[in-house]
Amino acid sequence: MRKSKLLCLGFLLCMVQTAVGQQPSENTPGASPSPPEASRASSSSNGEKKPLPVYLIIGTVFNENALSFPDVRVRIRQTNEKKFRWETYTNSRGEFAVRVPEGNEYEVLVQTKNFMQQSRTVKADAGAIQERLSFRLERVASGKAGDKK
Repeated sequence: MRKSKLLCLGFLLCMVQTAVGQQPSENTPGASPSPPEASRASSSSNGEKKPLPVYLIIGTVFNENALSFPDVRVRIRQTNEKKFRWETYTNSRGEFAVRVPEGNEYEVLVQTKNFMQQSRTVKADAGAIQERLSFRLERVASGKAGDKK
């Protein structure tokens, strides 16, 4: 009985030492910052962090049965440009979110295989901070006689 108590106590002591050893150490005054902090601070050339774009385009994509649609390609561009600047894919719940600079007009294009693509125009006004979109994709009608829609 006494041996089992000692083993149990030794095990607990070992676990506590392991847990304490895994805790991040706090920097003491005058010590150099940890590598992640140093790399974050030097990310821009003049030492200042670039602010994130403040306008958020968020949305959800559904299939023809009104179920969430994962892995749908979402591309965003300014309406006066030909090239798409931002691209993402919907998550497992059919949701996406992209930050863009405010003050411009954007085209949001949603597309995936075997479904018709859809696009919407979003005005990133200075007064608002986000635009919420909802897409319901329809299957492309096939021309074969034996296929079901």
